[in-house]
Amino acid sequence: MAYGVIDRARKVFSARELGGKATQDLVALDDASFSFEQGEFVSLLGPSGCGKTTLLRIVAGLIPRTSGTVRIGGRDVNGPYGDYGFVFQAPGLMPWRSVLDNVLFPMEILKRSDAAARKRARDLLSLVGLEAFEGARPHQLSGGMQQRVSLCRALIHEPKLLLMDEPFGALDELTRLDMNDLLLDVRRQTGAAVLFVTHSISEAVYLGDKVLVFSRRPARVALEIRPALGSERHRGTRFDGAFVKAQREAGEALGVITPYDTTPALSEDAH
Repeated sequence: MAYGVIDRARKVFSARELGGKATQDLVALDDASFSFEQGEFVSLLGPSGCGKTTLLRIVAGLIPRTSGTVRIGGRDVNGPYGDYGFVFQAPGLMPWRSVLDNVLFPMEILKRSDAAARKRARDLLSLVGLEAFEGARPHQLSGGMQQRVSLCRALIHEPKLLLMDEPFGALDELTRLDMNDLLLDVRRQTGAAVLFVTHSISEAVYLGDKVLVFSRRPARVALEIRPALGSERHRGTRFDGAFVKAQREAGEALGVITPYDTTPALSEDAH
């Protein structure tokens, strides 16, 4: 059986939950179904507000689903589990804590902040190139560096599943490319499965073993793509024919690219 199974997941927010001037319930997620294996990287691609983040929070056990099945590692998800890691778009670092202490915070919550935890924290910081900044405060770091700290914090307790909600969306393009490569390297070394929400077609294709393209709200899986890119990806991969093909398939499913017109062009003599 697959490590993760989401079967006909549905989420309806009541007008009361929505608050404000809402008078009708909102169907955010409807009949979303897919599965993934341990260690697999799954990109969740779709328009803004379609329900991808809602799905991620349901998988994390942070909000309940209205109906359907969500099973991770053979367990029904009805609340948060301790072997998940979560990375948000904003790093969310505590400004009064050092880099090292920010990374160690989950271990303090789990009452496992011992010498072994500090060694793992330092190993993770070394992995992402921040070993020289363990004593720094967040305001002394760039946006990309802060997001690396956030990634280390999410990995400190050795999660089997990493949930990432547009973690690189606020970064400049060059930093984002660096973070994409770093994330693939971290995934190879940790073996964690990854569910990664993004609006970027190229990012989804570059990172994902599998790309799930979601429809507009209420979210459903409109298309599943398995880019034929191999496991060793690099900057040049973005210029491969298989990469361009997968991007086009995703763009067509999103409606941002018109499918190829196969109608033969008329010659000048036909007019």
